Amino acid sequence: MSAFPIARRALALVLSAALLAGCGSLNADKPATAPLAPAEAPKVAPPPPSAVSEEQTRIAAAYGGIYVKPDLTAFLNGIADRLASASERPDLRYKVVMLNSPLVNAFALPNGSLYVTRGLLAVANDSSELAAVIAHEMAHVSARHALQRADEERKAVLVSRIVSDVLQDSQGGAVALARGKLSLASFSRAQELEADRIGVQTIARAGFDPYGASRFLLSMGRQSELRSAALGQKPAQPGLDFMATHPSTPERVQLAVASARQIGAPGVGERGRDAYLDAINGMVYGDDPSQGFARGRRFLHPRLGFSFVAPDGFVFENGADALLGVASDGRALRMDAAKLSPGQTLEGYIKENWIDGAEPGPVETLDVNGMETVTLVAKGKEWTFRFAAIHYGSDVYRLIFATREITPQIDQGFRDSIMSFRRLSQEEIDAARPLKLDVVRIKPGDTEATFANRMALSDRAVDRFSVLNGLGPGEPLPPGSRVKVIDE
Repeated sequence: MSAFPIARRALALVLSAALLAGCGSLNADKPATAPLAPAEAPKVAPPPPSAVSEEQTRIAAAYGGIYVKPDLTAFLNGIADRLASASERPDLRYKVVMLNSPLVNAFALPNGSLYVTRGLLAVANDSSELAAVIAHEMAHVSARHALQRADEERKAVLVSRIVSDVLQDSQGGAVALARGKLSLASFSRAQELEADRIGVQTIARAGFDPYGASRFLLSMGRQSELRSAALGQKPAQPGLDFMATHPSTPERVQLAVASARQIGAPGVGERGRDAYLDAINGMVYGDDPSQGFARGRRFLHPRLGFSFVAPDGFVFENGADALLGVASDGRALRMDAAKLSPGQTLEGYIKENWIDGAEPGPVETLDVNGMETVTLVAKGKEWTFRFAAIHYGSDVYRLIFATREITPQIDQGFRDSIMSFRRLSQEEIDAARPLKLDVVRIKPGDTEATFANRMALSDRAVDRFSVLNGLGPGEPLPPGSRVKVIDE
């Protein structure tokens, strides 16, 4: 969670927790800042940044920065080199960079820079599954998908402008733009399926198991369903979102299996499970404490030195811009930080920053564990908000709670959450440690429940263990084989 100016359309921001898994697009608010140069350094104007370098900076900033684990980085790039030699464009070279994020995602830039998140690496279970992800991203580069998509976007905008501005038909321009977006969505879906097909062929030529692609896609789909269940959301139904740029997971799995069957029956190629598990053993899992992390309903930010507890039923989603939370009954929260203007009071601040389209109630002043706090309730047409601003050091931390129907019980939960905001002690800050993936051997008599009981995350522990290891319901655990568990 980082500090940034608040947008006034707060409801949309409160409810914007969902992020798509798979190849993604970036639109970070601003790039990360570089360290200041020493005072004695000569004042030389830096060269203008390229579009690629700016995008690299935006990706790193939006995904928690670069995750450093040299042996794992070397392992990833070794697979990329092996795949590049077997690809349709062996003249191209690639560099794989790990992003310090629990989200399941991967990106490719036209210059051959490939990005994978920690969250994606945790989902994969062997080298062939990871190879399928990398080969898919390489296919986007070799097929020049990014450049083709940019060209299609320019065409769509140009057509809509001609109709709207030149022909002076604003309604026709809107229709043309909508048609262009639909065409672009179909174009993007076709690119994804093409990258899947090329990726399966590439990993097979490199000697990997071509069925690794379908196994990873299945695990990714199950991970998405598990996350939806934790957030109290219904799993997405295939085919409902025809504007989605990614085909549905079942469709991709089916096509990946069909592509693999053209190469051979299951059992061909190298899986490389042990090598992969060795490489990811000890990797950080979930949120990094330097960015704040959740333990159940409690959120802690050791670097910024605060903690608070969400109301009952909430699950956190920590983003680069703000902390989001949702409950299965539709309640939601958002937390971020801001600065007071010179001479501005906390009460003056909250009066100027209530929700657009909602009628604010009276401002109430509170003392929250020694920190000046103001709060108000704002009622809109469909939603009611409780907005709190807490003066913490030189910053103002803002909590926005939203519910469709507010009751005394729900509002008391919001107030209790506000009152739980407090400073962390130095002992708590020093004790904050990230969760990590440990690779352990299965002993005779071990079951899913055995490993679920030792997982650091107790919520849906059996399901989490099964999804983490790509295990089907009731699948036996052979003694001597190895599995991933989440430890503190």
